Amino acid sequence: MKRLTILATLLFAAVSVSAQDYHIKLWDNTTAPTSNGVTGDEYERKPGTLTNTSSAEIWIYKPAPEKATGQAIVFCPGGGYSQLSIANGHNTCKWFAENGIVGVMLKYRLPNGHSEVPLDDLDKAVATVREMAGELGVDPHKVGVAGTSAGGYLAGSAGVMSESKPDFMVLIYPVVSSDPDKRHLGTFQQLVGKENVETEAAKFSLEKVVDSTACPALIFHSDDDKVVPAINAALLYEKLKANGVKASLHIFPSGGHGWGMSKKFKYHENFKAATLDWLKVINAEADKAAAKK
Repeated sequence: MKRLTILATLLFAAVSVSAQDYHIKLWDNTTAPTSNGVTGDEYERKPGTLTNTSSAEIWIYKPAPEKATGQAIVFCPGGGYSQLSIANGHNTCKWFAENGIVGVMLKYRLPNGHSEVPLDDLDKAVATVREMAGELGVDPHKVGVAGTSAGGYLAGSAGVMSESKPDFMVLIYPVVSSDPDKRHLGTFQQLVGKENVETEAAKFSLEKVVDSTACPALIFHSDDDKVVPAINAALLYEKLKANGVKASLHIFPSGGHGWGMSKKFKYHENFKAATLDWLKVINAEADKAAAKK
């Protein structure tokens, strides 16, 4: 695999990613298993976002060696599957690295009606991190995924539907259900095509396809989210527990949608503390399981 170490500062909007350790192009529409059919250049729809994506790439942030937990998280930015919130993605991955976790920001190809494309990209990213485990100081059995909104749907898809699943998932105000009274319609229109939503979207409703093979999950939402109703998180949590999967759910009283790593979010510190606490528990359990082998 060709690996590129960034030698210059790369900017997405006002976000510097110069602290990264690796920038790797995974593939594009000419080399990936399938194409999303997007033509033309990628561009910023608004500062901090990217749309029209036709290549999958990762930016890897490594923690200081003395802080390293052995964990890695591939982060999927949200944006309703019509754009990617790149700025929030890089900020989140930097925060992971500051706390001992290898943060991997994934720029995935938007589906554009080709439902398999984003998950192909995430599976490739997870596999790449596992292949690089020694180089990154990561335990290949401690590679998780995370994401916000539609990116949370993508991370959840990997944790629920992939053949080669991540080891855990952190889902932040995720899109989950395709039911008309619960769904974020735009996400599913982009995933399967507007003309196919009523006939195809149910196949991709995460709470309908969960089984006991799903990976452990930490789920966050806000009760007053008007974009993606909090029932999405509650439904997934219920189905995970019904199938005996380790899961934890936090629904904050307020905050709406899209708070990401914003310090303006009232429960910002609660969110960070709960995330790090859960990851510490998952890490300890992985070590205990490995010691028994």
